[in-house]
Amino acid sequence: MNFLHLPEVRICFVGDSFVNGTGDPECLGWTGRICTNANKKGYDITYYNLGIRRNTSTDIEKRWLQEVLLRLPKEHPGRVVFSFGLNDTTVENGKTRVDFIDSIRNARKILSEAKQLYPVLMIGPAPYAEQEDPQRKKRTTDLSKQFALICEELHIPYLDVFPILEKSNIWIDEARANDGAHPRAGGYTEFARIVENWDAWLNWFR
Repeated sequence: MNFLHLPEVRICFVGDSFVNGTGDPECLGWTGRICTNANKKGYDITYYNLGIRRNTSTDIEKRWLQEVLLRLPKEHPGRVVFSFGLNDTTVENGKTRVDFIDSIRNARKILSEAKQLYPVLMIGPAPYAEQEDPQRKKRTTDLSKQFALICEELHIPYLDVFPILEKSNIWIDEARANDGAHPRAGGYTEFARIVENWDAWLNWFR
């Protein structure tokens, strides 16, 4: 593919610790890697990482708009990538941190508003390495399916990374050897490869 030099593009990545790249000793995560590679191909990307550890969809719904508006002025082409959901499914004090119906409501509100302002992509929740609780896996995959339906309704491209990364030995093994949740550089490189091969990401740069 021939990549031509394009005007400046500003991209905000909004989400949780996986967006942040927690655990990566190179401090790039998957978001930094895909932007680094795009820049190497001739693009002028200004990259904003707005990932916060332990953030749920409720946390993101409250903060995303103000944070993105500050970074994406109207005079520059701006785009937003969202990725969240796993923290919603965590059980604390006998219940999930965010009720299933509230997660769906949050995602719909976030994505509906964002679509009115910017080109948007949505990436589903990544797997937690220590999936000893099959119920959590089911909660996460069920949530991802609902996110996909919302995105289909809103005509927003959606990438379900869960089944791919769940089968990735690099992702799972690195996370288990680290803190049980976050991989190291190899796992994030694998995540980046999945996104880079996604038609919706490629179409942003055609």
